[in-house]
Amino acid sequence: MSITELIPTLQSLSRVDKLKVMQFLVEELAKEENAGLQPGATYPVWSPYNSHDAAHKLAKLLEEDREDAPVIRAVSSPINSPIGHD
Repeated sequence: MSITELIPTLQSLSRVDKLKVMQFLVEELAKEENAGLQPGATYPVWSPYNSHDAAHKLAKLLEEDREDAPVIRAVSSPINSPIGHD
């Protein structure tokens, strides 16, 4: 059956049946892709947990950024000066 013959048939399906067809097609595409993962197998996953080298690099970058940032100094004004002092 060609796609041109199939489309009118699909259009006439109920919403539930269209969803079932979609689910079927998605599952078929996933099988064809064969991602290479085996059921029940374990695979390593990288995590930043206990990655001291990454933490050190991040701290260094933050410190460099802090050094390059402009310095903002507080200006004395009546609003932030202590009461009773001139």
